[in-house]
Amino acid sequence: MHRHVEEIFALVTRRNPGEPEFLQAVEEVFGSLDPVVERHPWIFTSGVIERLAEPERQILFRVPWVDDSGTVQVNRGFRVEYNSALGPYKGGLRFHPSVNLGIIKFLGFEQIFKNSLTGLGIGGGKGGSDFDPRGRSEGEVMRFCQSFMTELYRHIGPSTDVPAGDIGVGGREIGFLFGQYRRIVGRHETGVLTGKGLDWGGSLARKEATGYGAVFFAREQLRRLGLTFEGRRVTISGSGNVAIYAAEKVFQLGGFVQAVSDSSGYVVDDDGIDLALLRQVKEVERGRLASYASRRASARLVTGGSIWDLPASVALPCATQNELSGSAAASLIGSGLRVVAEGANMPCTPEAVAAFLEAGVSFAPGKAANAGGVATSALEMQQNASRSCWTFAQTEARLEEIMVGIHDQCLATAEEYGSPGNYIVGANIAGLLKVARAMAEQGIV
Repeated sequence: MHRHVEEIFALVTRRNPGEPEFLQAVEEVFGSLDPVVERHPWIFTSGVIERLAEPERQILFRVPWVDDSGTVQVNRGFRVEYNSALGPYKGGLRFHPSVNLGIIKFLGFEQIFKNSLTGLGIGGGKGGSDFDPRGRSEGEVMRFCQSFMTELYRHIGPSTDVPAGDIGVGGREIGFLFGQYRRIVGRHETGVLTGKGLDWGGSLARKEATGYGAVFFAREQLRRLGLTFEGRRVTISGSGNVAIYAAEKVFQLGGFVQAVSDSSGYVVDDDGIDLALLRQVKEVERGRLASYASRRASARLVTGGSIWDLPASVALPCATQNELSGSAAASLIGSGLRVVAEGANMPCTPEAVAAFLEAGVSFAPGKAANAGGVATSALEMQQNASRSCWTFAQTEARLEEIMVGIHDQCLATAEEYGSPGNYIVGANIAGLLKVARAMAEQGIV
């Protein structure tokens, strides 16, 4: 790391103690900047790097609500509006017990560069709560979402900040959040949230977009190696929205998805994951993978170890941050792994990433590979603004075009800055330069 960048990172570390995920994300980006220092000194003289390391706004608030037994519960709500140089803040809401300010800052920081890579004029932000919707009744989830939005509405708007879903926030939660927003402001501002229902402003292909986009990116990685998905064994961690639709696209491209996971373990299906059953269990019943395994003769549930113990040619980590360790990476490399595309945000530890790069595995970071979700959210905003509705085929074609463009942009930038084939360097520098130029041209704000 260049001396000047090291000094900035040391300051960031002192200012953000106890936030390891945020510091990990910042260090990963800063570690790519040495060639930028030499070629673009104006980035440093204009204070862009120092400003990028500090969110524009951090909002923390109390979320009181009443559970079904009549007991008052209190959670914390967060919204980090990180950078708006390219457009309104854009990024999901995560409802999960692990959520804290450091997690939200890490996600918001990553979102800046991810959104920049899409080329769609959206800034970076993220939010959420330590509320856990799992096991809660429909009424409890609704009351929580209404209380959460009663504070959040002050800070969002179609041209200000446009949240979407993330872990724990799907179509049900977006519906409850939008209903409360509409009730408070007295206006039907469709573009204030994305991931909406198709009957009231949502976009076809939005729920598929993150998973589809990650697979489109992985397809391009394989193509660069002279390979395809045809007959290739694929492991996908997670079993939520991203994992389900990543699996669907892999099957469409001729690959074989052998396993998915959740917090209770992972399922290996010798006949390939049955997507209809997986959707029934996870989307309709909101159940666990044990239920999938109990209904499928070719499947077995594994409750010990890691899904990454399985041999795979393509790995798509789509669960959560830091799920794939250095030792898991070594095992995958030994099994003949060729491609990794992160469907989640920072699911691979630094040790895992280093092992993949050293072994010559094609590795794509989440800020590039999972940008399809936010890209299609921006397309949903575009449809809302024009009060139009695109077909599924139109939206998917635009998504594919964006993901291929991000892939090619990463490769071209990595080549230009002396790291051919390194998607991390390419994504970091390409994403940063666009934001940096906008920040410099808009003055010290």
